[in-house]
Amino acid sequence: MKIRNYLEIFLFVCHVIIVADSNLVSKKVEVSAILVFGDSIVDPGNNNYIKTLVKCDFAPYGRDFNGGMSTGRFSNGKIPSDFAAEELGVKELLPAYLDPNLTTEELLTGVSFASGASGYDPLTSKIASVLSLDDQLEMFKEYIKKIKAAVGEEKATAILSKSVIIVCTGSDDIANTYFITPFRRFHYDIPSYTDLMLRSASTFLHQLYALGGRRIGVLSLPAIGCLPSKRTLNGGIARGCSEAANGAALLFNSKLSSLITSLENQYSDATIAYLDVYDRLLAIIQNSAQYGFEEAKKGCCGTGNIEVSVLCNPSSIPLSCPDADKYVFWDSYHPSSKAYKILTRQLVKDALAKLS
Repeated sequence: MKIRNYLEIFLFVCHVIIVADSNLVSKKVEVSAILVFGDSIVDPGNNNYIKTLVKCDFAPYGRDFNGGMSTGRFSNGKIPSDFAAEELGVKELLPAYLDPNLTTEELLTGVSFASGASGYDPLTSKIASVLSLDDQLEMFKEYIKKIKAAVGEEKATAILSKSVIIVCTGSDDIANTYFITPFRRFHYDIPSYTDLMLRSASTFLHQLYALGGRRIGVLSLPAIGCLPSKRTLNGGIARGCSEAANGAALLFNSKLSSLITSLENQYSDATIAYLDVYDRLLAIIQNSAQYGFEEAKKGCCGTGNIEVSVLCNPSSIPLSCPDADKYVFWDSYHPSSKAYKILTRQLVKDALAKLS
């Protein structure tokens, strides 16, 4: 009888621990909405509605998303903005702000303003004909007007103050604008170019604060040199990581971290958190088997060496891997949905330790 009682107590305690862990967000942080700015990592389909070649609203993108829907998400399934919204207890999917079918209820709980191929450098978005950070801020201003019209100014202000804002951009600046196109390299070395990026980041974060953002998580750059496309272009026969690209990312990250510390000191009523993606993703790449992956050097789509966006298309399907969950990367630039889920859970825990 005692054994049975002890067993029941043990099972009850285990249940309480599991429930407490799953509801960690709601216990610690009240989140009214999630608002996301950035690039293709967190773009759920805004690029579908603008004139650009940087799109992915076609197969095989989305093949593992709700029965195989190509929604404009740059992966095989959900992306970090979706997983973050879910982890923060807001909703299962974070919609694109430009989605014409967006409801008032969806607006009130958050959207993504992100645009694939944008960056801190204004030139990056111009080259790709996508939405710049300035464009995304203008959409944010429009968003604020819409929610004020829906629920009144007082409630709208409360929603904004309890929202979590995520900024995820900058990879395209270094990977594409600097290292692939000639436009910046003739005038900037890596230190001066990362300074240019940082000035843009600083201006953007100041503007987010001015518009009511009080809980902001800023993601660092990842290990860009270890993306499959960079391995193909710069990694040699062994397909090693590009040390030049990784070094540029690390330099910018150190500057970004210092900027965010400075902003936190300046704005005492706000929490602005630096979230390290570089080490988190690199750990998954270097220890891929521990996370259940079999391939970390190439993507699942097509050959996995260079395919991304329009190059990862229906003609890539015959060469694509049968199970994207075994791959760290979906295409040559973007992680698989499984990798995103692992990474986002880690980042949300990091954010909860800093956001209040």
